[in-house]
Amino acid sequence: MEEIKDIELNGKNATDLVNGMKATGFQATHLAQAVELIEQMKKEKATIFLGFTANLMASGLRGIVKELCEKKFINAIVTTAGSIDHDIIKSFMPYKQGTFMANDVELHQKGINRIGNIFVETKGFEILEEKMQKWLAEIYSKEKTISPSKLAKFIGEKLPKESFLHWCSKNNLPIFCPGITDGAIGLQMHFFKQENPDFVMDVTKDMKKLADIVLTADKTGAIILGGGISKHHIIGANIIRDGLDYAVYISTAAEFDGSLSGAQTREAKSWGKLKENGNSVQINCDATIAFPLIAAALKEKGIL
Repeated sequence: MEEIKDIELNGKNATDLVNGMKATGFQATHLAQAVELIEQMKKEKATIFLGFTANLMASGLRGIVKELCEKKFINAIVTTAGSIDHDIIKSFMPYKQGTFMANDVELHQKGINRIGNIFVETKGFEILEEKMQKWLAEIYSKEKTISPSKLAKFIGEKLPKESFLHWCSKNNLPIFCPGITDGAIGLQMHFFKQENPDFVMDVTKDMKKLADIVLTADKTGAIILGGGISKHHIIGANIIRDGLDYAVYISTAAEFDGSLSGAQTREAKSWGKLKENGNSVQINCDATIAFPLIAAALKEKGIL
């Protein structure tokens, strides 16, 4: 057993801090182990899936995801409809810093929507509606049935370089969104379909595309921020190859209610979603705290 060591704040960069965290204990140790595991994923040339929930794209973490896509650090993304919503809106207007303790009735009356301590003006969704109806009409003029990944690629071609969708489109990184109707873009597709009933969003169309990536990979790894459908779609897809080789989970969800969001990496092994000898790290922490430290350390090491 290695000894616990006191952190000395004489380091000059994130790498020094993370290295010091390895012998700290608790979640700090797990964070340092996650950096090493992601480094191993890259060294082993694993196909890396990045999964995240929509709330994280409302935060400043969007910039890190954008950089991962720009540098082709990951090979595919699995996320929710809200992530696409936020990426579109933030491409045209800023989100504001608020407070968890705001009066939500007053916010509603002022046309402000709260995501924790992040405020989003309702006019952002008006911008999204205008853009989506125009884009859906353009798509519909060429084809009547489309998959979520193809829609995400099309949208990315319309967005500026600050957008993670932009870089996914530019670098041909697929974005899988199995719950694409559960968000503002889903509502816009519903509105569009009222006038164009033969328009079809075929979610099943992406299943072969995802399976092909999983089955043709020599090794697979996952970096999963949060839980829900983004998490499960990655680990579930890897059942067909007897599980992921590597997994890093960052989540604040607890496992004691049996939820998928709170399920630990060890539970995934019972399902064959992570190999029995798979290497994994679980960090119980807010991803907006843990992931910037991980990314900064990887960048300083020359891995990102």
